[in-house]
Amino acid sequence: MNRNMLIRLVIDLSMTVLMLVVMAYQITGNAMHELAGVLLCLLFITHNILNRRWYKTIFKGKHNGRRILSIAVNLLFLVSMAAVMISSVPISCDIIPFISINNDTVPLQIHVMTSYWGFIFMAVHIGMSWATIINSVRKMTGITGTSRIRTIAFRVIAVLIVVYGVQASFEREMFYKLTIYNPFGWKFNDSSMGFLLDHLAIMGIYISGTHYVLKFVQKQDNTNFQNKKVH
Repeated sequence: MNRNMLIRLVIDLSMTVLMLVVMAYQITGNAMHELAGVLLCLLFITHNILNRRWYKTIFKGKHNGRRILSIAVNLLFLVSMAAVMISSVPISCDIIPFISINNDTVPLQIHVMTSYWGFIFMAVHIGMSWATIINSVRKMTGITGTSRIRTIAFRVIAVLIVVYGVQASFEREMFYKLTIYNPFGWKFNDSSMGFLLDHLAIMGIYISGTHYVLKFVQKQDNTNFQNKKVH
């Protein structure tokens, strides 16, 4: 693995960890939430700078199903994170308390709802790069061969994670968090480990789903390409 790829993986992993930290507001408290948010913002900006060439290629070349989906998800992730960062400024209490507004209900509503959407889009974004991530991990660990048993084991684990993630989504009312603002906060008797397991499993739904949807889309694109060659 080259140095640039390693740096990108470290940044992406750090962003994922920080996203989980900022989501755990009820556990960490406001000061830690804002500090982690600032670090996440800086890493997100760095991530986009390192991938700036991608923006130049949006309107170039052919746009098959996979590429259209990739562009849509990446842009939605960008918009949601931008909304989170911008809305955080007027509601900050510890990092920049000198900037305040008389009524912070609207920016708080935007901040909370877009943060959950950002969490989902981040998971989908990871899912779109999952094959690349797995290949990089294989190179780092020296795993070069394929194993049917290992493949089956990982797929069983993925199914279990998704099942648990669906249950956690209902228990944590993720649908309502994405669509309804609750000014009194979402009450949940939480432990750090319970929060981590639940949210990792919820991420697993979108990572696994996106990965296999892309495999299907890629197969369809290849089939259409072969059909065009025949005709």
